Amino acid sequence: MGWRTPTMVIVAGCVIAVLGFGVRSTFGLFLDPMTEARGWDTETFALAMAIQNLLWGVGAFAAGALADRFGPVKVIVFGALAYASGIYGMTIAESSLMLHLTGGILTGIGVAFTGFALVMAAMAKVVGPEKRSLILGLGTAAGSFGQVVFTPMGQAFIEIYGWSNALLLLAGCAMVVLPLAFILPNNPGVNTDTSNTLTMGQALQEALNHRGFVLLTIGFFVCGFHVAFIAVHFPKYVKELGLDPSIGALALSLVGLFNIAGSFMSGMFGQRWSKRIGLSGIYFLRAIAIFLLMIAPKTELTIFLFAGAMGILWLSTVPLTSGLVAQVFGVRYMASLFGIVFLGHQLGSFLGIWLGGYLFDKYGSYDAVWWAGVALGLMAAVVHLPIDERPVMRAPSTAGD
Repeated sequence: MGWRTPTMVIVAGCVIAVLGFGVRSTFGLFLDPMTEARGWDTETFALAMAIQNLLWGVGAFAAGALADRFGPVKVIVFGALAYASGIYGMTIAESSLMLHLTGGILTGIGVAFTGFALVMAAMAKVVGPEKRSLILGLGTAAGSFGQVVFTPMGQAFIEIYGWSNALLLLAGCAMVVLPLAFILPNNPGVNTDTSNTLTMGQALQEALNHRGFVLLTIGFFVCGFHVAFIAVHFPKYVKELGLDPSIGALALSLVGLFNIAGSFMSGMFGQRWSKRIGLSGIYFLRAIAIFLLMIAPKTELTIFLFAGAMGILWLSTVPLTSGLVAQVFGVRYMASLFGIVFLGHQLGSFLGIWLGGYLFDKYGSYDAVWWAGVALGLMAAVVHLPIDERPVMRAPSTAGD
């Protein structure tokens, strides 16, 4: 480890999570100003954000595999450059194709290569198993704190400087990730289980043949559907209710604020009790929260109560999901394996964001997507129950060279 003490690694990882997640949490605020300025419909912007989330998911696996093999530093440095370049490209995009290339593909790659899967894998490797769930909760909470800070800040940037200059300021924030990457340990084998001598290919085959891994990926699809739809479309949903746009920005900030507590509670829960039961409960409560939003009067109080409830449940899935991956398969290939699970999450994100834009343009309402979120939440609650949380037993004959 040398000068890279566990404390330094954890602090650097948390700040990267703040910046990476904080910047991308503002993109929904640009839906109305950018579509109005460029003459695009809602689906055009939504498709760019859906592509971004899809590339985030595909890129997360590639980034995880590269980090597991070569260490995370160069991966995150590349990601910071791509992230900032993609956001800058959004400011000069005058066609839908250019928006999809910059705000979609390039920014999605940047988010993937600076993503919390890499950061949490680095943090998990510098602590023992007895502290791992708590540290994963801390990293997730840091990302939520980024949402708390950046959402109102992004809205203020738009109101004071205009949407284009606001994006330039956010691109500058993304570049701050670059020097922080050099604090992370670049040895892919730090604090890993030396008894795990599987090759990466064998580790992937082992996971894909494990029923619990498949179920975990299916469940995380639902998480992506929920959070990405809300992150991108909630400000517009609130505006369509006749409320001030600042209410939507404040609501997203509250989501991040309450998720700090939710992430810590999730991490502590996973340290002591069943992670699969925790995940099942989270998805069930999400379904209830969305159901209550649909039937309640649409007032500012309703919006803020929903934001607080959803905030507790927002990324509280991440410490438990990533913790299950580490618990069952070990940390040697954690970034790669979580990258696969996260791809499921981002497929859900793609569907939630795109479907929200498509159905809003067609029917002038988001209600169908909200009700789909209720049904998917109930499904996810059931899917997690059969997952086997026991570590896999590896026969010596399966070991690689």
